[in-house]
Amino acid sequence: MSLHPQARAYIAAYPSDLGVDPATLDLERIREMRAVDGLAAQRGPLTQLPSVRDETAEGVPIRIYRADRGDEPLPVVVYFHGGGFVFGSVKRNDALGRDLAIRTGAVVVSVDYRLAPEHPFPAAADDAWTVVRDVFARPAFYQCDGKVAVIGDSAGGNLAAVAAWQARDAGLRMAHQVLVYPMLDALMDTPSYREFAEGYGLDAAESAWFLRQYAAGADPGDPRLSPLRLASCAGLPPATVVTAEYDVLRDEGERYAARLAEEGVPVELRRFDGAVHSFFALPRLFDQAAEAREYIAARLKESL
Repeated sequence: MSLHPQARAYIAAYPSDLGVDPATLDLERIREMRAVDGLAAQRGPLTQLPSVRDETAEGVPIRIYRADRGDEPLPVVVYFHGGGFVFGSVKRNDALGRDLAIRTGAVVVSVDYRLAPEHPFPAAADDAWTVVRDVFARPAFYQCDGKVAVIGDSAGGNLAAVAAWQARDAGLRMAHQVLVYPMLDALMDTPSYREFAEGYGLDAAESAWFLRQYAAGADPGDPRLSPLRLASCAGLPPATVVTAEYDVLRDEGERYAARLAEEGVPVELRRFDGAVHSFFALPRLFDQAAEAREYIAARLKESL
């Protein structure tokens, strides 16, 4: 399919994900950019919920959303935001956390994991696993009924995939994993990296820059960095994988879905034709964002 008209308009307005030459960015400039969200108005409304509270899980900041006024146990969905391991926060993704709670009917736990370059690999992965482990360990604190799922977009998709296999290896039964245009292979050698290297929002050079900030010197085959390189996917929780057609990360997400299926994991892959990276996070720019969220919510409800 050709590039969606909304994607074309987005690229015209925001030619690259960072919006600046990565070579010009130092830590001070990164911190300045974190303080400003030029797309805040496009992330959707901050819908009022009966319960939104800030807590910590073994020292990791989290925000817990509940869309109903009851106190009975519910499934828990742990959400990891995108941002290349360098940008993003619970605050920046507040509208999405609220929306997920409404659409799924679950308790949503949004994770403020540590960011690079101040906190390099595996800090973000460690924080993600800390929170997931804590949900299993303290279900009453989270009002959890024992069913736990993870969801993440982009870098957050990486963290969700990593937490899913860590839960498996720890003997914890996770209900579902949702990976939205996830970063799953630090080798960055798929055809989509070459086909969409420049001019589609997230450039290949920017993706490489993000990985350098997070994991310079790390083994790209480490499954905590590259879940696609995991020795075995057998026994992983059922999965939903969402990709965007015009995205450097498209092929690694689709390869992961294929590998899950080959190793007996129930998985459903959905590619959004004509879409570019980041569409899921920007419902006021992309009609496909609402479509993807409804699809994901339905998939989570089936599993939870």
